[in-house]
Amino acid sequence: MGDQAGQELIEDLVDKFDDDWRENHELSDIEHYGHYFLGSVIISHKDGKNFVIDGQQRLTTLTLLLIHLNNLQRERDGRASIDDLIFSDKFGHKSFNLDVDERRACMDALFVGEVPDENGQPESVQNIIRRFADIETGFPYGADSPELISFIYWLIENVHLVEITAYSDEDAYTIFETMNDRGLSLRPTDMLKGYLLANIKDPQARILANDKWKRWMEEFRDLGGEGKEEDADFFKAWLRSQHAETIREGKKGAKPQDYDRIGTEFHRWVRDHHDDLGLEKSADSVAFIDTQMRFYARQYVQVREDGKQERHPFERVYSNWWYGFTMQLPLLLAPLRVTDDGASLTTKIRLMAAYIDIMLARRLWNYRSMAQSTMRYSMFQLMKDTRRKAPDDLAEILTKRLEQETETFAINDVYRLNQMNRWSIHHLLARMIEHIELESGMTARYPEYCVTSGKLAYEVEHIWANKPERFIAEFPQPTDFAEYRNRIGALLLLPKSFNASYGALEYERKLPHYLGQNLLAKSLHPDCYTHNPGFFRFLDASGLPFEPVVDFDKSALEKRQRLYQLLAERVWNPSRLAAILEESDA
Repeated sequence: MGDQAGQELIEDLVDKFDDDWRENHELSDIEHYGHYFLGSVIISHKDGKNFVIDGQQRLTTLTLLLIHLNNLQRERDGRASIDDLIFSDKFGHKSFNLDVDERRACMDALFVGEVPDENGQPESVQNIIRRFADIETGFPYGADSPELISFIYWLIENVHLVEITAYSDEDAYTIFETMNDRGLSLRPTDMLKGYLLANIKDPQARILANDKWKRWMEEFRDLGGEGKEEDADFFKAWLRSQHAETIREGKKGAKPQDYDRIGTEFHRWVRDHHDDLGLEKSADSVAFIDTQMRFYARQYVQVREDGKQERHPFERVYSNWWYGFTMQLPLLLAPLRVTDDGASLTTKIRLMAAYIDIMLARRLWNYRSMAQSTMRYSMFQLMKDTRRKAPDDLAEILTKRLEQETETFAINDVYRLNQMNRWSIHHLLARMIEHIELESGMTARYPEYCVTSGKLAYEVEHIWANKPERFIAEFPQPTDFAEYRNRIGALLLLPKSFNASYGALEYERKLPHYLGQNLLAKSLHPDCYTHNPGFFRFLDASGLPFEPVVDFDKSALEKRQRLYQLLAERVWNPSRLAAILEESDA
């Protein structure tokens, strides 16, 4: 899953820095730049060590950002010293300031500029690797950017955290509860509530509105779990989807606009736009809470629940969460209207989820980033274009966008595994397997295929073992062998235990074992093509060139690569939008 809060934090830092930075400035000018307050972190100090009680996510994001900045400036003159913000060195022993045992090897690799393999790693380590990849692709300054060193100094000197230290877990949690439950640190949600309730003049109406507000906040807390600001995420998604009209321009010194301000201070944005929101009279605030907020909160909770488990007909809402795409929620809310009936709501959510699924799969296939920083403008425009649209109009808009996109499966016929996209390929293979198995009349097992840690984990498996000497006749150069071996057509998704037992074997010795695996792996074996009526029906309907492969040589791999490409075009075909409309009309 994606780290929306972490990505937004980095975007906010860059935006704040950009407000002041000019190319002709000296480093000494940074002292007069604006400051950024990150809030407080609560630490429990015991047994000579510090334990983070509140603020772990912010500290992790900052540590990963600092590592990336350190890697970027490694070869530059006049580099800023930030090593001590990342790790401590005591008597020659280096330890990360944010030190977690199971993450240590991963953090060591990232610090020296290596890309750790997430395959078989614990979930927390996989999340670290993905979050670091998001930072690498989303952070706007490169190693040669003139802003880089200035940004680092600004981050060191003008970005602030308040550390609150307790000397027992009990005291630390008491501080945490006091700050959050007794209003000593009002959050944007609390301030928005205060503004709206203050505008309601009738005492009884104010009490009722307050009770309804509390019930929704409880739902959000139950939805998000401990430490999650699900209520704030709701207000950002709702207000952006329905009311943001402008977004910050992508140039130096540009000021935050609707979209940006809602992400950082939605309570102030509502107050400043009360006329646009129709909050002129006491009754307007009542309706804002009881009608508008109530409707979109219900839909938000529903799609969040749909993202937690696969259930018909919202399978794509669920699978989109596995992309780690953080902008799905406002996109799903954008076309919804308070007056929509249940059938219209279902159709609209399915249409938008299907579009997101197709769009993201195409981007992954073409090595394009899904980071919010690279997609925010186009997704903001999509929110505006689809806002409160009827199902037919929504389908037309989304279909036209897909037709106009240049990133398709057809333009990259050598898509392959690299150091950064193993998780992406894992997800794409899981979806492709799901498609052919469902179309062959089998039970859906997509959630099972997505498991990446533990005894039941699945891994991306090479059909060819990493033994270039076995293929010297077709690949005199090891680099050519490695390039072909990593193509998606030479990959399968198999249980972790399979890879451990058979991964290094020759193809002909592995082939019999493929017969007991998922249908994509099984399709390599000749026996898959006998007494398999469901699979035969799928082959007839799809026309896909599946065939058994007894000798998996270079030619067979190229055929398999083409098969996967055609299969992807079928799984993520824009015609799915029209099919959803037809189902809704039936």
